[in-house]
Amino acid sequence: MLARYERLIANGELQPDADQRRAAVRLDQLQKELEAETSGGLLAQLFGQKKVRPQGVYMWGGVGRGKSMLMDLFHERLSITEKRRVHFHAFMQEVHQMMRAWRAADPGDPIPKVALDIAQDVRCLAFDEMVVNNSADAMIMSRLFTQLICEQGVTIVTTSNRPPQDLYKDGLNREHFLPFIHLVERELDVVPLNGPTDYRLDRIGGMDTWHIPLGNDATDKVRELFFRLTDFAPEDAEHVPSQELKVGATRKIHVPKSLKGVGVFSFKRLCGEPRGAADYLAIAREFHTVIIVGIPQMGPDKRNEAARLVTLIDALYEHRVKLFATAAADPETLYPTGDGSFEFERTVSRLKEMQSDEYLALGHGTES
Repeated sequence: MLARYERLIANGELQPDADQRRAAVRLDQLQKELEAETSGGLLAQLFGQKKVRPQGVYMWGGVGRGKSMLMDLFHERLSITEKRRVHFHAFMQEVHQMMRAWRAADPGDPIPKVALDIAQDVRCLAFDEMVVNNSADAMIMSRLFTQLICEQGVTIVTTSNRPPQDLYKDGLNREHFLPFIHLVERELDVVPLNGPTDYRLDRIGGMDTWHIPLGNDATDKVRELFFRLTDFAPEDAEHVPSQELKVGATRKIHVPKSLKGVGVFSFKRLCGEPRGAADYLAIAREFHTVIIVGIPQMGPDKRNEAARLVTLIDALYEHRVKLFATAAADPETLYPTGDGSFEFERTVSRLKEMQSDEYLALGHGTES
């Protein structure tokens, strides 16, 4: 993959970046190790040599540093069939489903069985955006990944916005999660890409964040933005993946378009239906960029919708989520009269700040 990365720089498609190149060199080495393991596997078996699992890679850094791009190159160039790339959140949802199925079939410990099932056809498991937001995931990750890595010999490659020691920081019962951090630091090479340049900003440079009035022109602009941020081919727009975002133990939010940390929602589904802070916090934690389409101008009869918008914007703002929207009016005139219109002025102020270059340059998350 290193040769491909260097061609992209030579062609002017990427800018030279020392951190990115170090990560590309390490991933290129891993690619060679995994491919050599495949080609030499039969001879190793013939002469009784023990198979050595290649050391995995944990790439971390702020938003827009090129982690997903490097993961794309690695996965695309890795010429083995036993590979899988999946968003970490979706993977953990699968794990919980598999655990429930095993518990129903067998009263024993489901984690070794789940790990064995996952490893059946996978030697390299690549995750985008490793993040831990709930105690249910935290409680099982150490045991699950010990099984995958140490018992099943799966090589893990992952990206994250945080260094390993900051995963699930201040989380409930974090002491049960600490063995997972030790496992990552022992079994994966930790490669930082935490320089000052956010290349994602280059893709949206010059693009407005707030598009009025509602109509085809505004929709086309946020549509273009989505494809710039996700590298998804516009001609394949019908196949952009969706997501069922988990909220607590029993509820989910349907995300019509969800890819690489960018979520697209309609105002009607977000604020026109009964929702609360838990819904909006789940969105703010999951996505570094949110696109909302169809924000109407609201009067006294829309006080509930306006109140939900206030709660939504608070969650996005506090998690430094980038917001792009199509709306019927500027923030100042979205909700001029009605219950809570005075309090709405704080939301107007936040919406204006969220359009600034300074806000857009902030990394995703609640920590400074």
